Amino acid sequence: MKSFLRPFTFFLVIAACTPKEKATPALADELDAHFSGQYPKNEPGAAVLILKGDSVVFSKGYGVADLKTQEAITPKTLFNLGSISKTFVASAILILQEQGKLSVEDSLFKYFPAFKNKSIAQRVKIKHLLTHTSGLGDNRRVGSDTVFYLTARDVENWYPETQLDSLSFEPGAQFEYSNPAFNGLALIVEQVSGMPWQTFVKENIFNPAGMTTSTITNGAHPEQGVSHAYVLNHGQWTEDDYGEEPTFPAAGNGGVWSSVEEMALYEQAFRAAKFLKPETIREARTIKTYPHWKSAEKPFIGWPWFIANNDSITLVGHPGSQGGFLTNYVSIPEKKILFVILCNAPREDYEMKETTAYVLRQLKARNWLD
Repeated sequence: MKSFLRPFTFFLVIAACTPKEKATPALADELDAHFSGQYPKNEPGAAVLILKGDSVVFSKGYGVADLKTQEAITPKTLFNLGSISKTFVASAILILQEQGKLSVEDSLFKYFPAFKNKSIAQRVKIKHLLTHTSGLGDNRRVGSDTVFYLTARDVENWYPETQLDSLSFEPGAQFEYSNPAFNGLALIVEQVSGMPWQTFVKENIFNPAGMTTSTITNGAHPEQGVSHAYVLNHGQWTEDDYGEEPTFPAAGNGGVWSSVEEMALYEQAFRAAKFLKPETIREARTIKTYPHWKSAEKPFIGWPWFIANNDSITLVGHPGSQGGFLTNYVSIPEKKILFVILCNAPREDYEMKETTAYVLRQLKARNWLD
């Protein structure tokens, strides 16, 4: 899972949308023509879905899930979600908070008393991990120990954080994206719930939402029923997922596998408050601020949703990238609109600004964002 230090602007694109057109093609025709041109039939591709209200207004797959078998991608194809997985870990933390079993104000010392520097564990709280504001630098030696990290799970990816001598900045002072933070959060879910966090999410999120085919990595790559990911290397597609991409077996930061169909069920479960109370969902999707904020960049993250207020609407979402998988999840709650794209080849950069901007332009042209 890649780390990104620059601000996330993947959905700050509404202002760039073109004015409303007098005549527009049918949405499905417009989108199908666009994505058919982006993803050739015999190459790695994508699944795309748009949900409006309770209706799926567009859902289609492009390209192949496996270059060896040439299995076609469909809206039911499972993709690794990359960092969208972090929203499931965060929801698990919030479920446990609703149950009175933990608090986002808890310090890490409560759960990891073996921290080398006890002061760090006492100063950093769960809420700082959720918002990428902990000050815990990524202490993993992935580049120098690639072989180890090809099989390292959550415990092994979190342990180097417990060995830090100092913080990069005071907790709550600025944003610095952290994958190990969510490996640590997953381990907290396990400690508090008394079960693997994957099981906790299945029982408390997947099942209530009706996500019957979604799964979560627990070390190894799922052997069957999922797509493979690829990167273009000197004109040839090369597989880049489990076994090729370091830290891929770590689950808390990017281990969830799902389809666009079941991601729509996930968003509908939020709307219906099936696994979190409405007030908790509102809190999770509200930008968090801290009194000692030092960065010139304004806060833009909830628990751990990225949030943007633009052109009189609020966008809530999360992108993801792991190996050759590239994903994006953008919700417009007040309009009850969801856009999801799951790819098994990174044809665009992590933030997927161009694709997201294109889709939002189509929605705006049809007055859906007014």
